[in-house]
Amino acid sequence: MATEIPVGRKVRVKVPGSSANLGPGFDSLGLALSIYDHVEVEVIDSGLEVEVTGEGQGEVPLDERHLVVRAIRAGLKKSDVIARGLRVRCNNSIPQSRGLGSSAAAAVSGVVAANALAGDVLDTDTIIQLASTFEGHPDNVAASVLGSAVVSWTNIPVDGTEPTYHAAPVTVHPDIRATALIPKSHASTEAVRRVLPSDIPHMDARFNVSRTGVLLVALSQDPSLLWEGTRDRMHQPFRAEVLPISSEWVNRLRNQGYPAFLSGAGPTVLVLSTEPVEEALLQEARDRGIRVEELTVAGPVTVEDA
Repeated sequence: MATEIPVGRKVRVKVPGSSANLGPGFDSLGLALSIYDHVEVEVIDSGLEVEVTGEGQGEVPLDERHLVVRAIRAGLKKSDVIARGLRVRCNNSIPQSRGLGSSAAAAVSGVVAANALAGDVLDTDTIIQLASTFEGHPDNVAASVLGSAVVSWTNIPVDGTEPTYHAAPVTVHPDIRATALIPKSHASTEAVRRVLPSDIPHMDARFNVSRTGVLLVALSQDPSLLWEGTRDRMHQPFRAEVLPISSEWVNRLRNQGYPAFLSGAGPTVLVLSTEPVEEALLQEARDRGIRVEELTVAGPVTVEDA
């Protein structure tokens, strides 16, 4: 029989955003970034109350359809506990549908909050597994859970049972910094995926495999390899047609020597470097309505009693 969580129990979660792919590591590499959503979850007598401020305010549902709520429900069920009612407050800074892991952060915050309410009965692997079921791949989720950089992978059983999601952390060189150029436009991950071909040439696959290896060395040991390590032939060339502004800035920055790439499904462009991007370039981006954020590599999701 499920245990009931006492009314009044409250937890707060701070979850970082993330960038996926990082150039060549399509659906496998992720990086936690210092832009955060804050979620507070309280057990109440009955019902569901949802409040959203910041990013997504007035745009997301304030009921059981809200992703944080769905993730909380999944986490409570997995933990074999019940709550009479829930009050969920979300204060969001991660831009939504911009390629910075907002949906993964929402899923992670819900599962982590539920686990904390239940008394920390779920291990890290289970949290990654549960949150990744909302995404279909673990790159952003694992980055938000573990912090730093991650290598992730999915195993799809031949017997048709549910996929299993896995990740391993990668320590990032302390000198690496991130600059995000965030256009105003939104990008649907599903829509941007539709432009990808079902097959790619063997030579292009080999190219991306080698650059992924280079990137792991660049991230952990030798940042001078970041430009070479962020080259890609698997997804960004095809996405250029539906993300022309992002493609323009990736090309401009790379042509000037900056390790720039499309963050996730875009439209955000991310630069990883040990040196700042030239201010004149950033100001031009701002003048064209592009938001610029100077970020650092973030640590893992945190949770505390409130």
